[in-house]
Amino acid sequence: MLKQQISERGRRLNERSSVLKESHKAQEGLLSAIAVGFVFILIGIIYITTSGLWDSVVAFFGNLTATVVPGTEIYLPMPTNPSVHAVFYGALFHLCLGLGILQIIVLALRFVLRSSISNAAETVGNLVFWFGAAYLVNTYLNQTTNVNTWFIFWTGMLIISGLSLIARALVLLARRAQR
Repeated sequence: MLKQQISERGRRLNERSSVLKESHKAQEGLLSAIAVGFVFILIGIIYITTSGLWDSVVAFFGNLTATVVPGTEIYLPMPTNPSVHAVFYGALFHLCLGLGILQIIVLALRFVLRSSISNAAETVGNLVFWFGAAYLVNTYLNQTTNVNTWFIFWTGMLIISGLSLIARALVLLARRAQR
């Protein structure tokens, strides 16, 4: 009799857990759909508000050539004349800034929906990355961009990627310390 009661309670707990997991998956799916929709809207707004953007994008990618990294023998892609792509860099800045703002919204929704800590940590890492990328684009890619600042920008992007991973790890570590 006691085994049967314990078995019945275990079955009910498993059913309840299954329902909660399905609800969590639906919430995460909704959050993903909102984020993807926001990205499409952001790209559309940037395209509409930036005159000559398509031509700038085509010119940027058509202008890429293998260039030696100063002080090394390594060749990496770089525009032949990086300083003439200010329109493209401006649109890239707005995209990075918009994606950073999206991450703030997603993080707030994650707290409201009580998402898992790993999802919140991922969002914090993304937030650090996109705002860091916006800062680097605004600082290094403009009318004065040359070979040195082009490769400093990419070095900064590597640093921002590392900082993003550290931010994610700190959120996970903080949660673990609370337990």
